Amino acid sequence: MRDADKEPMKLWEWVLLIILSVLWGGAFFFSKVALGELPPFTVVWGRVTIAAIALNLIVRLTGERLPSTSRAWLAFLFMGLLNNLIPFSLIFWGQTQIPSSLASILNATTPLWTVLLAHFLTSDERLTLNRLGGVLLGVVGVVVTIGPETLLGLGLNALAQLAVIGAAVSYAFAGIYGKRFKGNPPIVTAAGQVTGTAVMMIPVALLVDRSWTLPLPSLTTWGALLGLGVLSTALAYIIYFRLLASAGATNVLLVTFLIPVSALFLGITILGEQLDPRHFLGMAVIGLGLVAMDGRALRAVGSLLPGRRFAAAATRRG
Repeated sequence: MRDADKEPMKLWEWVLLIILSVLWGGAFFFSKVALGELPPFTVVWGRVTIAAIALNLIVRLTGERLPSTSRAWLAFLFMGLLNNLIPFSLIFWGQTQIPSSLASILNATTPLWTVLLAHFLTSDERLTLNRLGGVLLGVVGVVVTIGPETLLGLGLNALAQLAVIGAAVSYAFAGIYGKRFKGNPPIVTAAGQVTGTAVMMIPVALLVDRSWTLPLPSLTTWGALLGLGVLSTALAYIIYFRLLASAGATNVLLVTFLIPVSALFLGITILGEQLDPRHFLGMAVIGLGLVAMDGRALRAVGSLLPGRRFAAAATRRG
C-alpha cells in the first residue's frame, strides 16, 4: 500500500469519498425511520441481510466467486464483526438513547482512533503532525457544523455515548484489518463480510429482540430498510473496499468528517433547509483538516518559504 503522506489521494478517490459520505450520511436518516417501529438488533439484521442478498446477486452477475476456504470465511467473519455487527449494533442502540446529532459527532472521532491505532499496528501509515492536526481540525469542524450546543448533552447518558465511541474504535480496527483484503475484488470482500455478518446476527436478533414476535413493519419502514441495505451498505461497501485498497485506512475513514456535510446538503436540496453561518464555518474547518491530511497544499506553501528555496538552490548547486 502506498504511503499516503508521500502520495496524496487522487481526484477520483476524493470523488468516491464524497459519494460514500452521502451514502453513509443517509444511513442516519434511514435508521431513525426504521428504529421508529423495530428494535435495534432487528434493524441491523434486516440491513445486513438485504445487503448480503444484493451483493451476492452482483457477485454472480459479474462472474466473480466467493472463496470456499475456511480461512477466507474466518477473515470475512472477523471483518464483519468489526465493521458491521459491533458498530451497527452500538450506534443503533445509542440512537435510541441520545440524539443522532450527538451520535454523528462521536462517530466522527473514527479517523482519530484510526490515526493512533495505525501508528502502532501498521508500518505504512505512521502518525505525522499533518495527519494528527488534520484529524483534530476535522473533529472541531464537525462539532461546529452540527452545533456546539449538542455537546451539552455529553454525560447525560454516558453509556450510550460510550457505545457510539466504541463503534468508532471498532471501525478504526476494521479499517486496519481490512488491508489484508487488498488483493480481492471489492465486490467479493463486501459480499463476504456482509454475508458473514447476516449469519452472525440471526441468533442476536432472535434472542435479544425476539424478532418472531414483532408485528410486520409498515411500507415506510420497509423502504428505510431497503435504503439501509442496498444504498448505505451494499453500494457503500463496494466503494469502501475499493478506497481502502488504494488510499489506506486513515484516508478512507475521513468520510466521517464529510457525512455531516452530506447530511446538510441533503437537507438543503430535499427538505429546503437553510444554512446558518456556523455551517459555513464548520465546513471551512473540515476543509482545512482535509487539506492538512492531504498534505499537498502545505508542501506547496513550504516550498515557497525563503529558507526552503535557499536549501533547494544549494542542493542543485551541490
